[in-house]
Amino acid sequence: MKKAVMYGAGNIGRGFIGQLLFESGYQTTFIDINDELVTAINERKSYPLRILSDDFCEDLVIENISAVNGNDFAKVAQAVEQADLMATAVGANVLAYIAKPVAAGLRQRNERPLDILLCENLKGVSKYFRALLQEEFEYVGLVETSIGRMVPLQTPELQAGDPLRICVEAYADLPADKDAFRAGIPELKGLMPYSPFSFYVERKLYIHNMGHAVASYCGDNLGYSYIWQAIQDPIVRDTVKKAMMSSADALAFCYQTDRLELYAHVEDLLLRFANKKLGDTVYRVGRDLRRKLATEDRMVGALRLCQKARTDTTGIVLGIARALRFSGERLDMQPERILAEICGIGENEPVYWEIIEHYREKGADS
Repeated sequence: MKKAVMYGAGNIGRGFIGQLLFESGYQTTFIDINDELVTAINERKSYPLRILSDDFCEDLVIENISAVNGNDFAKVAQAVEQADLMATAVGANVLAYIAKPVAAGLRQRNERPLDILLCENLKGVSKYFRALLQEEFEYVGLVETSIGRMVPLQTPELQAGDPLRICVEAYADLPADKDAFRAGIPELKGLMPYSPFSFYVERKLYIHNMGHAVASYCGDNLGYSYIWQAIQDPIVRDTVKKAMMSSADALAFCYQTDRLELYAHVEDLLLRFANKKLGDTVYRVGRDLRRKLATEDRMVGALRLCQKARTDTTGIVLGIARALRFSGERLDMQPERILAEICGIGENEPVYWEIIEHYREKGADS
């Protein structure tokens, strides 16, 4: 049986990549520093995964698994040495801590090629992680991916008495950078190799992530607690759709891709955002405001993309204005300063004053 290493046994590790690896015939070793989780995986050799939608509920059992504690560097290196495929889903800020044991395992391979799927929410993560490894490892493919599956916070209600249970939506496509593979493109269910991969990076960030955030900020402004509640409101839905369609038009222009396929993707996302069973909260989607309003992130990045392509920016502008009112997190800065210092939008730009005007409105959405 083919061997895989899944570094990170959390929402994406178990809730997405673990399923794809199991269904593709891999024996998977999860690496995590959660002692209780590692012990439970090794005792049970399986975990339940529940796929939720408003129409159905499907229960799967993910098997052929084991776990290694991430603090045991020798065992981690051994698992990497023996792997036929590897993936990480640890969070961008944790990559620095896993680089040393991963590098040790790569050295032990004696230049036998390995591809590592980087399932991290960080633009340019392959270059970042290669620098952390401190060696070139030319036989190692650092393959960026675009994670579209939505996995909510695993509440006790969702876990239904089983701490290993993880609940997810049905969507399971995994776009990946076709040009980055070194060991050959693996037979992995859901894998979608694509070049140039920057298209999928921007599609995820400037359509999916941006639209999700706009739903959160507009929904919060209207007092909603859940994303599904927000997206059912016609005013919020119209704003979110308008914002995502603008990004779709911009991407179609910049990459000369099929506009209708992007429109279909927007419609699919609107349906997925409305999934009540996921119970995704406005707070979870909108938090970490400083990062999400940064110059190249989902909100302002999408705005700049649309400005470049000369497509409509109305929905995105309104989303940014609502973000400045987000009740779930305060930046302790005046909105004018947030726009200038975090967003990189200067008062010499007309869009600056459009955002300020919407921010000062009494009503939630106009």
